Amino acid sequence: MTDAPPVDFIHRNSPAFRRVNLAMFAAGFATFALMYCVQPLLPVFARDFRVSPIGASLALSLTTFTLAAALLVASALSEAWGRKRIMAGSIIGAALLTIASAAIPHWGLFLAFRAAIGLVLSGLPAVAMAYLAEEMHPGSMGLAMGLYVGGSGFGGMAGRLMTGILADAVGWRWATVAIGAIGLASGLIFAARLPPSRHFTRRPLVLGGLARTYLAHLADPALRLLFAEAFLIMGAFVTVYNYITFRLMGPPFGLSQTSVGLIFSVYLVGVASSAWMGDLAGRLGRARVLPAGIGIELLGALLTLSSSLPVIVLGIALVTFGFFASHSVASSWVGSQARGTRAQAAALYLFLYYLGSSVMGSIGGIAWSHTGWGGVVAMIALMLFIGLAIARHLAILPSRPAEVM
Repeated sequence: MTDAPPVDFIHRNSPAFRRVNLAMFAAGFATFALMYCVQPLLPVFARDFRVSPIGASLALSLTTFTLAAALLVASALSEAWGRKRIMAGSIIGAALLTIASAAIPHWGLFLAFRAAIGLVLSGLPAVAMAYLAEEMHPGSMGLAMGLYVGGSGFGGMAGRLMTGILADAVGWRWATVAIGAIGLASGLIFAARLPPSRHFTRRPLVLGGLARTYLAHLADPALRLLFAEAFLIMGAFVTVYNYITFRLMGPPFGLSQTSVGLIFSVYLVGVASSAWMGDLAGRLGRARVLPAGIGIELLGALLTLSSSLPVIVLGIALVTFGFFASHSVASSWVGSQARGTRAQAAALYLFLYYLGSSVMGSIGGIAWSHTGWGGVVAMIALMLFIGLAIARHLAILPSRPAEVM
């Protein structure tokens, strides 16, 4: 097969590659910062709004649920309206809603704003995956996707860390304003730096055709397993971060909001693992690297059962490393496995990804309320054991490997 000319596709180490990855890093950063900035505040919401831990978790679960549902339509809109316009509008709109939500005095209305943030953010994740799949040379795809996911990891870390520190210093409302302002700046950087699409073909929005497209992707056995994998690895990851805050701020640890925020700086390992493992998967094969990432996430979850704070922090770090490694590999696998409308394949993957966050993130509250942290970890371990079985099955299914130079 003849290699694509350098002018057609974006190769690593080129100026265009650096521009795309700066823009995508900013996009991933903004998405996760705006979405997950409320996660360290869940105990604060439970106290200030007088709701249960399960009720407090809705501040995150509603955002991920509306994002998951809207992804299925947003990806199709990008086929008709263009990639860059949808993505830039999503980041900037979600940032403005985040700033406005800080002034909301009532819990129900605050949750409505959080749901709207998920709705608006839906225009970015699936479209970003499709943009990279269309514009990147296949040999550079793993690294590009890893850097995008790394930006997500950095945004998740910064959102949690800054929100925790600022909430102790000036209150959660001003902390939310600050995160919204950072998200707005990231959106403007994205809009200024991302090159226009060169391989995008505009398609009219036809709902009947959209349904057939989704069914065609679901007919692919490998894609079905990758979609299930997304639900499991993300559900396990979010459940750890949702309820470890309650554990660490309660007895016997009694940590402050700032201390918990500092612990969440282990998110930085996700930035490193996503790029490194994404690149490694391109050289060693996704079928080898995906189960390793899931196994590391499982090991980390088990370590959080310890009564030693340093061991718990190590466990959180391994959960983060394993999750971002697995997500980087699985999401790039979807991009190469799908044929035709990649935005819709990415949307299905991310639909299950965020549905896992929403559903399992809330169900984890039931486990926490009735069985404590041991029950939460048991639920997480079950999900990840299933994830390992799926990864093993993926390794024996026929798949479409990425082209390499």
